Amino acid sequence: MASVEVELRVSASSAVVWDLLSDPTRMGDYSPECVSVRWLDDATVVAPGARFRGNNRRGWRRWSTTCTITQVRPQRIIAWDVAIAGMPVASWSYELRDDGDATVVKESFTDRRGSVIKVLGGVVRGVTDVLSHNQVMMNRTLETVRVAAETYA
Repeated sequence: MASVEVELRVSASSAVVWDLLSDPTRMGDYSPECVSVRWLDDATVVAPGARFRGNNRRGWRRWSTTCTITQVRPQRIIAWDVAIAGMPVASWSYELRDDGDATVVKESFTDRRGSVIKVLGGVVRGVTDVLSHNQVMMNRTLETVRVAAETYA
């Protein structure tokens, strides 16, 4: 499976960065494509198995995904799998690493799409090179997180 990773050093503690990233419902504040997120199945906090729905847009294109938290280690990692209509799309994660008085944040994307979702996804999102596109979006997301964390700290 193809994947992309980006990293950024943030001049804030891992606790501050974790507060920003450990609540998926705030992702719309950071991501250039995510508009909103809401918990599903009465979930209210990150825990393995908790699910949420992400609503996304790129220009006039709009789509939603169902995500399932797969891993949580407070102040270290949060990860989730993404599906559309029950079909795998991707895995995403944020990993935090202390770096002196700062935190290095690594955002990772793994493409899990089958051939049908690849074709449909290209039409729905208007993106043919998902890895390059996501790398740009991920860098923008981390920069927004950096500004928020450094302002918060």
